[in-house]
Amino acid sequence: MPLTPLDIHNKEFSRSFRGYDEDQVNEFLDQVIKDYEALIRENKDLQNQTMALQERLDHFTHIEESLSKTIIVAQEAADEVRSNSKKEAQLILKEAEKNADRIINESLTRSRKVALEIEELKKQASIYRTRFRTLLEAQLELLNTEGWQSMQFEHKEE
Repeated sequence: MPLTPLDIHNKEFSRSFRGYDEDQVNEFLDQVIKDYEALIRENKDLQNQTMALQERLDHFTHIEESLSKTIIVAQEAADEVRSNSKKEAQLILKEAEKNADRIINESLTRSRKVALEIEELKKQASIYRTRFRTLLEAQLELLNTEGWQSMQFEHKEE
């Protein structure tokens, strides 16, 4: 068990013939007590500082661990967002390609239908022209016949 300043102060030595000077021994012990008390105080202060520094170190270690975990979580979240964005972009691209193919196919179908309708209209116009020409030629022939010229209209007077 370590000595205390009180132990040093209360220590008594036996007297002997031709011993040490009692005053010198007492002065020296007083000096030892003062130095010992100063060392104890300094040791206590250093222990308190060490504890305070250890608490701060623990605090900063905790902050560092939290930051490391936060960085890891943020990195994982960023990776997940990046991955999801790529997947979403691929889905959007595939959907756009499908829509483009559908639009092209619909346009081709509509174009073919319009082309068929145009051909049908051309045929109908040709038939109409032929019928109309035939009708006009028949009417002209009728006008050119002698029976038409010999027709007389009777005019009645009242």
